[in-house]
Amino acid sequence: MSACLAVLNAGSSSLKFAVYDAGPGETVLLKGQLDGIGVSPRLVLKDGRGEVLEEQSWPAEGFDHAAATHEVLNAAIQRKGDRTVLGVGHRVVHGGRDYARPVRIDASVIAALRALEPLAPLHQPHNLAPIEAIAQGAPHVTQVACFDTAFHRVQPPLAQRFALPRRFHEAGVQRYGFHGLSYEFVSTRLRDLAPDLASGRVIVAHLGNGASLCAMHDGRSVASTMGFTAVDGLMMGTRSGALDPGVLIHLIDAYGMDARGLEDLVYKRSGLLGVSGISSDMRALRSSSEPEAAEAIDLFVYRVVREIGSMAAALGGVDGLVFTGGIGENDAQAREDIVRGCRWLGLDIDEAADRFGRQARQISPHGARAAVWVVPTDEERMIARHTAALLSLAPASS
Repeated sequence: MSACLAVLNAGSSSLKFAVYDAGPGETVLLKGQLDGIGVSPRLVLKDGRGEVLEEQSWPAEGFDHAAATHEVLNAAIQRKGDRTVLGVGHRVVHGGRDYARPVRIDASVIAALRALEPLAPLHQPHNLAPIEAIAQGAPHVTQVACFDTAFHRVQPPLAQRFALPRRFHEAGVQRYGFHGLSYEFVSTRLRDLAPDLASGRVIVAHLGNGASLCAMHDGRSVASTMGFTAVDGLMMGTRSGALDPGVLIHLIDAYGMDARGLEDLVYKRSGLLGVSGISSDMRALRSSSEPEAAEAIDLFVYRVVREIGSMAAALGGVDGLVFTGGIGENDAQAREDIVRGCRWLGLDIDEAADRFGRQARQISPHGARAAVWVVPTDEERMIARHTAALLSLAPASS
């Protein structure tokens, strides 16, 4: 009897999933997404070729991540045939200090990850909801947690410190970095696409509703724009990115805001949404004629360009820039504006190549001092690799 691996990647309002054949080749059997959780839940299930197999929607009331997990698993079970599910891999945003690699999940792991919820309030509770639902409904199924912070644990100690009294660092208040599963996938993919570049000094820009940069040398994380939480660094869809801490103190004193109010502000009401007053979606802002939409896009690009300079400083130079994520892969204008702002680093762009296709490709002109690439990310595939490796089915770098 053949076997398969399932992957669940839970976001704040969505649940991505995929089912892979457990044999060599990482063959995708099923994939899809249930989005609109809390607003207008809708499931789209596709086969390995991308053909739609099923679409379904539900009323929003009472439909949470646990309900989404139940529906996704039901749909997958009905389509998996006679294959045995060997394990389920999960993306977990925050692993803290204790989890620098994927782990099998048990009650003690769940409890430890629950304690990290305040550090990733938009993600960690939703990452854990499917884990707990499966643990309760199918306790015999092996589950594996793969962490977005793990890729960055190899950063130099200085890159992980804040300039705070030592007792806070010793208690775990430090820079962790996020989007690690995406960066790890891009790093491994780059070894196949451009091995010379992969061994050099590369900045990867994961740009989407969540956005960050990672400076890599020889495929390993050297520095990142996200820090203690996933709200630091770049401006994002609804997250503010880096703020002067004095701003928060001022908001407490002048506006009477408390911790929960500040959390709601910097995580859910800022970023592209806050500046534009229109939308957190770059596509909606591109289609808008309002000056506030243009200003939000300009600020997003400015912040990316400025932080690329910071990552270049951490690397001591740049051999290449790689775009990934929803905006990074699909918004040619954003890529071109960002690269133009980084010409001082030897970056340039071939606009014809940039606007051709959606596959992995080099978009810098021949002979440019530094290379520019677009490399679509695949966090689910990276999770599947780690899950297979932990279950001794395949090496994680396959």
